[in-house]
Amino acid sequence: MKSLRTYAIPFTGLKLGKHLFEYEIGEDFFKEFEYSLVKKATLHCKVELEKQETMLILNFNITGTVTATCDKCLSEYQQPIAIEEQQIARFSEEEMGEDDEIITLGKNDHEIDIAGLIYEYVTVAMPFVALCSNQGDGKQCDEEMLESLNKLSVNDEQTEKIDPRWDALKKLK
Repeated sequence: MKSLRTYAIPFTGLKLGKHLFEYEIGEDFFKEFEYSLVKKATLHCKVELEKQETMLILNFNITGTVTATCDKCLSEYQQPIAIEEQQIARFSEEEMGEDDEIITLGKNDHEIDIAGLIYEYVTVAMPFVALCSNQGDGKQCDEEMLESLNKLSVNDEQTEKIDPRWDALKKLK
């Protein structure tokens, strides 16, 4: 977790107004998260922190590619990512309850850790079904692998031997 210290922004010394922070996110970042679905990535993250009297407003802009595995042919491809997110952190001593929308910072807090937010945004931005065609360059799945999968497929009902005990149930239609 020591390498994630880079993503802790000390806000106590910052003047009121907007401040820009930039990060290059790669394989080392995702290694810090034990069960990460993302293993390799080349991402550029811009964080605009707006410090106000009572809160911090963080605007995230994350762009780049993540190495994903196609669910259809199992080959690796580059999944483009473009993320625009906003997070609000307010200064308060009272707990706000279970609200994921707003982070509460106490008087003893002097920095905000954004590593978890970046990880969450990238993970959620990944497609539910990863396919080579998501790459956007017209590349399709590996034809050789698809042919091999079709040969191994056992969906041919004609060769399947039917148990004669089921014939009596078919007559009930």
